[in-house]
Amino acid sequence: MRVDQAGQQRPARPVDLDVGRVAGTGSDRGDQIVLTPAAVRQLAARARRHVHARRPRHRAEPDVHARVTERFAEAALGGDLRALLEVLAPDVTLWTDGGGKGPATGLRPVHGRDRVAALFMSVAETMPADGLEIRYRLVAGDPCALVFSGGGPLAVVVVDLTPGSDRITRIYSVTNPDKLTGVRARSGRSPAGEP
Repeated sequence: MRVDQAGQQRPARPVDLDVGRVAGTGSDRGDQIVLTPAAVRQLAARARRHVHARRPRHRAEPDVHARVTERFAEAALGGDLRALLEVLAPDVTLWTDGGGKGPATGLRPVHGRDRVAALFMSVAETMPADGLEIRYRLVAGDPCALVFSGGGPLAVVVVDLTPGSDRITRIYSVTNPDKLTGVRARSGRSPAGEP
């Protein structure tokens, strides 16, 4: 049952679902599925369970997470392949958001330690030898690396760790300058712990 604008109870109506629009295919074929409200609730419940299942079920110890984030940032930006391979899990995945404007602007996730390391090594080669500054801050309770070049923000990088270890299993990198406008250099701390 549903309540209409006049406050009257009415039988629930089926929902028209445009398949092309929901699937993101932009199909103009007009394919539609009619779903009952109960079916829509079931789909929503399944979607919530699916999203929840993809979240990490643990949180790394804050000091371990911070140390690994610092080791990763220093190795990746310093071009130290050996140190980078030590902190990456074999099944690591990298997601980047460069918006077509920042470095590492791949449209698809990069999977695997060797491919992720190769990408970071190629980015490190294009970075200026000096003028990069790395600062650290908590974002949503997790440590992240803020990378600045020429006083402006270049990237925000957050990593997730493999349960019970100090290996990185997921990397999220935002280099889109439009999304970095609120990032300030004076927040956080430097790698050496200086204010």
